[in-house]
Amino acid sequence: MFKSNGVPLVDPSRRWRHGLSLALGGIFLAVMLVSMLIDTPTRVHAHPATVNMNCTLIVPRNPLSAAGLATPYILKATNPADGPCLQANPMQSAFVQAAVVNPKTGFLAVYDPLVIDQRTRPAARPVIPFIPTGSVVGIWFGFNGAVLTLQGEQANTLAQSNCVNGIPGSPFGQFAYCNAVRFFAAAHQGIKVGNIVPPALGRDRKGLICPTTRSFFIVDQDQSDNVTTSYLIAPNGRLAQNTVANRVALRNATVLTNPSDNRLLISVDATLGCTPWMRPDLADPGHLTTALPLNELQAAVRQPAPVALIPFNDPMVLVMKNNTFVPNLTKLNLFRVGVDQPVAQTLGDASPRPYCINLMQVAPPRLAINAPLLGRGATPDAAVGNTLFTFMAQRYVNTFVNPLGEGLNCMKMFHLQPLVATVKTGDDVAIAVLITVNGRQRCFNSLGIVSPIKACAGATSTPSSGVTR
Repeated sequence: MFKSNGVPLVDPSRRWRHGLSLALGGIFLAVMLVSMLIDTPTRVHAHPATVNMNCTLIVPRNPLSAAGLATPYILKATNPADGPCLQANPMQSAFVQAAVVNPKTGFLAVYDPLVIDQRTRPAARPVIPFIPTGSVVGIWFGFNGAVLTLQGEQANTLAQSNCVNGIPGSPFGQFAYCNAVRFFAAAHQGIKVGNIVPPALGRDRKGLICPTTRSFFIVDQDQSDNVTTSYLIAPNGRLAQNTVANRVALRNATVLTNPSDNRLLISVDATLGCTPWMRPDLADPGHLTTALPLNELQAAVRQPAPVALIPFNDPMVLVMKNNTFVPNLTKLNLFRVGVDQPVAQTLGDASPRPYCINLMQVAPPRLAINAPLLGRGATPDAAVGNTLFTFMAQRYVNTFVNPLGEGLNCMKMFHLQPLVATVKTGDDVAIAVLITVNGRQRCFNSLGIVSPIKACAGATSTPSSGVTR
């Protein structure tokens, strides 16, 4: 449901909800509330069954500086009456990712600032990054809950750092950024003069061009959202940057991730035999890492036609008006420029119809060709599909058939058929896939192996209740 001013409240039917496995993890980790608040070893405490999915992230002063990047962000509840927000609870975790570019020298690197809870301290002091003179810093945010709100440590922090959270009264949801437009402008300047060269995409083990975040094989109803950042959680609930040094020092730490479109691309790349673009990690000297801005820069330069650009019915750029989701050109373009996409002059320039048609023409045949490769990959969410292949198939179905506000509504809005159907268990987990290409139906088991058509009896193009990022 929604407030009258259009700000989303918790709605368990929305497409960004996590599946059962993640929910169980969140309930388990949420019991660390009291121990984390007083910074003592973890003890188990009772916690309300309902998790607060709307949280606020306090942006430190001068976030674009080296000192600001190394200052932890603070997570708190947007409305304390709705319950606490805990960074170690994977249903509420927020993530920050920064990149530094110097177009004159070609310097391009990544740095993941840390997020901690109120009244706690990091498990390990964040590394202060080196930022060469003349560089431009951009910052992006991801969130595992529903709505993340940015709040500056000082009154002018957000404005001075060019931070964008959506439009007044209507945040994007899980996404936000600071200074992204200036960062991408500087990066493209470096690309133009040849100081920065995004690598060629290469080909996968089936001979197909490797995907990007703008491939209709990868995108879903809300493409390019969230980041590739991960953190370490120490046994006492404190957070640390995920670096080699911290993994050695915090041997019993677990890893907290943002299950994003960008992270999914990295998983798909590894399974298909593709290589993501990586640059030095300023928090982890001597090591390379991936990042949302790298993915988007490479996609902007290398993605062959058709290129997926955010349509006006992407759920994160819609606004609520009179209890109805409606497109908004300003919000659409604010999201687009934050991920290095061209602005739309009119809503018609961002029509979902060609987007849906490209999805239908590109994704099903690519799924069929890559099925045996994807079938070997681990599922990002066992509540959606039991392998990477079945997860990708169900995610595509959810994107194509879900109603406006949760998906793109391609099937009902434009009378298109998804050409992909899944066989699911009683627990709503996809375990086999029926794909139609050029009028020919083929059944694939969860490993992506062609199976007798009867093995896909009962296959339907119905949405899953799990995560669809």
